[in-house]
Amino acid sequence: MRISMIGTGYVGLVSGTCFSEFGVDVVCVDKDAGKIERLNGGEIPIFEPGLDAMVASNVAGGRLSFTTDLAASVAASDAVFIAVGTPSRRGDGHADLSYVYAAAREIARAMTGYTVVVTKSTVPVGTGREVARIIREERPDADFDVVSNPEFLREGSAIQDFMRPDRVVIGTSSPRAQQVMRQLYRVLYLIETPILFTELETSELIKYAANTFLATKITFINEVADLCEKVGANVHDVARGIGLDNRIGRKFLHAGPGYGGSCFPKDTLALVRTAQECGAPLRIVETVVDINSTRKKAMAGRVLAACGGSLEGKTVAVLGLTFKPNTDDMRDAPSLDIVPALVTAGATVQAFDPEGMAEAKPLLPEITYCEDAYGAMTGADVVVLLTEWNEFRALDLDRAKALLKAPVMVDLRNVYTPADMVAAGFTYSSIGRPAPEAPPQGDTAEAAATPSSAPA
Repeated sequence: MRISMIGTGYVGLVSGTCFSEFGVDVVCVDKDAGKIERLNGGEIPIFEPGLDAMVASNVAGGRLSFTTDLAASVAASDAVFIAVGTPSRRGDGHADLSYVYAAAREIARAMTGYTVVVTKSTVPVGTGREVARIIREERPDADFDVVSNPEFLREGSAIQDFMRPDRVVIGTSSPRAQQVMRQLYRVLYLIETPILFTELETSELIKYAANTFLATKITFINEVADLCEKVGANVHDVARGIGLDNRIGRKFLHAGPGYGGSCFPKDTLALVRTAQECGAPLRIVETVVDINSTRKKAMAGRVLAACGGSLEGKTVAVLGLTFKPNTDDMRDAPSLDIVPALVTAGATVQAFDPEGMAEAKPLLPEITYCEDAYGAMTGADVVVLLTEWNEFRALDLDRAKALLKAPVMVDLRNVYTPADMVAAGFTYSSIGRPAPEAPPQGDTAEAAATPSSAPA
């Protein structure tokens, strides 16, 4: 079987590569000739653990290739996946489907024989029907079906998510299209992965409902964390206490500065707009969007408080800029709200991120970028732990204290344990946990203890 993957962004490149790992012949197509040239030269444009090796092995095996020639690729394909961007549209926040519809028109002109056209991009309900209408308008004689096959890939663990997913969702009522999709996902059938066949609209809504529910779960625990700070409770213990209930589950109950990334912000907003247009507003989701936006902007206030109410003339070390670890993705990262607020308050910001600085520099040009975490902390008045990269979980705190003007840490990911940080001599604040008490004077054994990392 041969497929075309239209778009070599995060979803298209990962999905195309993983299909080739299944033994499918895959051609990834993109209009960006420079990107295709780099891919053909072995250069991967995104950071995703394990992707470079998998691309290399499948290119060498002849199952994966890259081209700008959409027409030739589509003409030879059994299925064509649309995996182009659907960013939030300026003005109303709805998903911008212009790239999806443009791809549909080009695919229509290039198809030969029966073709399954699959929307892999995250698209609002009704998009699949519109794609079918566009193709029929362009090619009244075309023999095709449109299928919805949403992706559920987490950046940083996308290959594992594709190769061993919780489920695969396929929206189509066509037996022919179902057979093609079953063949594509045959490897997953063999390991008994749940594969759910639904109507087109149901599949499209499942993707939005899933992401919105997870965003709601994050926002819920963030608000609980704020309450914990007021009443002296510990949000880690609250999250564990409720997460052990199988009806709730432990995942996505980690308090922090708010959700970001390429999916949750735009998908929650798009679902809100769809619901409003249909006359069935999702008030819970509307509130989630508002709370998350406000929360990210408010995080700079925690740094301000840790520095005595003023950042004028002070230096802030920021560790981590990407929206999460194991990715170079800066889309809607909390740092894009927090760092400018620190600069506006008068601070000089020194930052380090293991993978995201190339992406961050055009977005945050006003700060200094350092070679490592210790370089960022040199001469700083406070260190802010903003993204929980593994290398930040076991910092040499004695070295950090020697580099900082004052041993002050604002941990927005709850990586460290409050009691251990105070024992190490730090003034420490985190999210949703009681303020630690200073150890008794003269208790040198505890004061010398090395802090341990807590799960974030």
